[in-house]
Amino acid sequence: MRLKLTLISLNNEFSRPNKHAVQGFIYHMLKGTEYGERHDQPKFKFFTFSDFFLDREGRPTFIVSSPERGFINALHSTIKERESIHIGKNEYQVAELRKFRLPLRKAFQTGSPVVIYRNASKNEYFKLHAHRDLRFFLDRLKENAEKKYNAFYGEELSLEGPLFDRMIPKVRQNGKIDVYVKVVKNGVPFPVIGSNWELLEKERIKPEERKFYRFLMDVGLGEKNSLGFGFVNPIWR
Repeated sequence: MRLKLTLISLNNEFSRPNKHAVQGFIYHMLKGTEYGERHDQPKFKFFTFSDFFLDREGRPTFIVSSPERGFINALHSTIKERESIHIGKNEYQVAELRKFRLPLRKAFQTGSPVVIYRNASKNEYFKLHAHRDLRFFLDRLKENAEKKYNAFYGEELSLEGPLFDRMIPKVRQNGKIDVYVKVVKNGVPFPVIGSNWELLEKERIKPEERKFYRFLMDVGLGEKNSLGFGFVNPIWR
């Protein structure tokens, strides 16, 4: 399930908020709800959010996604009661607040970079340009997806075959694929490295796999989902 927020900046100029500030806004909105302790729970958070984009009227917009209907409902209920909201130091009026679901497709594109650790103990991110190992990337992506699914549903799913059969990355103007996102936490900046994809396609999603891919569509791909990474949208093909 998804929650779309379209905003009007009350500080005149809009600048894309730091992802840690957006994450903090979401946790703040969940205080006093049954999801108020989600931030402190040592497990997957089961939500993600997109990068900011401008809607047709040029208004800053982003989408929160989660496989938990109650999570989105709690967020929606809190935000709709506010005359304005704060994300970081900026104040916004909420111009549109809408809950919705999207149908499952066999193809997806990213709405924020997909992040995979090469070595989590050393906080080392996988970089396609530097490490040149698509197999590693795909294996880790699949392993992470299965762990999240099994933790959420209490099952022991092991997907047969690759997570995706066809993948087309978004190539930057400098010819590279990796994107470096500066995240600022408690005043300290640090980079998170990931990649965006024009196409992530599964040739055929079997009926028994639909629950898994629907979950993945809503929870996000890869690591650091709750910090706004790995957001995906289904697309027609």
